[in-house]
Amino acid sequence: MLSRVYISLGSNIEPERYLKSGLNDLSSHFGQLLLSSVYESEAVGFEGSNFLNMVVGVDTDLSISELVSLFKQIEQDNGRLVGAKKFASRTLDLDLLLYDDMATLDPVELPRAEILTNAFVLWPMAELAPDLVHPLVDISYQTLWDEYDKNQQRLWPIPFSWTQVQADEASMINSL
Repeated sequence: MLSRVYISLGSNIEPERYLKSGLNDLSSHFGQLLLSSVYESEAVGFEGSNFLNMVVGVDTDLSISELVSLFKQIEQDNGRLVGAKKFASRTLDLDLLLYDDMATLDPVELPRAEILTNAFVLWPMAELAPDLVHPLVDISYQTLWDEYDKNQQRLWPIPFSWTQVQADEASMINSL
């Protein structure tokens, strides 16, 4: 049986390039992707260039551990340094936000806590799945976004264009 998972993507080093590369990689592994808009935001937790962020939904039969391993490999394939500090500039950041309605701390925290605290995760999540209910607070993502203090973090939607390619094409593109 397939599970619906939501993934946040973020980058502030050549962000358009690395978001597109990350989307190509995800597409080659999962096929059809559900995409939020792309949002630009100021760095949170450190001084750095603005980030581009979005949320992607996919259906998968991979386990949580398999997904986390895959995301780490995609990050590394896109120039992310292993062991880099948490609050730093990065080429690509992939975080598993939700795995169906599972709540767990092992092997990673789900739902990911930053859904409730970071506008750059909550706004695209509310856009992509407005009626979906957060499994711990039992409130829809749209309602969470509506009630979120928008003065906490500045972010704004930006034009972004990515065309979903077939898995064969994505593999060819990524091997160039």
